[in-house]
Amino acid sequence: MSIWWKINIVLIAVLVLFGLYELVVRIMMRRSAKIITQEEFQAGMRKAQIIDVRERDEFNAKHILGARSFPFSMFKETYASLRKDQPIYIYDQNKAVSARAANLLRKKGYTDLYILKGGIQEWTGKVKQKKVD
Repeated sequence: MSIWWKINIVLIAVLVLFGLYELVVRIMMRRSAKIITQEEFQAGMRKAQIIDVRERDEFNAKHILGARSFPFSMFKETYASLRKDQPIYIYDQNKAVSARAANLLRKKGYTDLYILKGGIQEWTGKVKQKKVD
């Protein structure tokens, strides 16, 4: 078998694995939380707990105004400070980490969970951003 066939097989395997990963993330999101648009997020954010599950340095660089930092790397230790009687609006860079956080919260008994479609990448609302010197 030539090297090109081997390369093609590896590329196809990578694409299949990526597709499976995307499928798992989507299933996890749909089961754990409702995906909401920017407009829906902005309409309900005053009555919700807004959490950013990106790492602290990303949060410090730029985050949605009013959000609290809950880095996913420390999420299992910090999620208990969230109230179960209020909606929780979750966002990250695009959605994958938010889905994992929502899944963990659902397993811990939280029910009113929402994920921002497109994450902060597509957010056009108010943000707090670190000024570049």
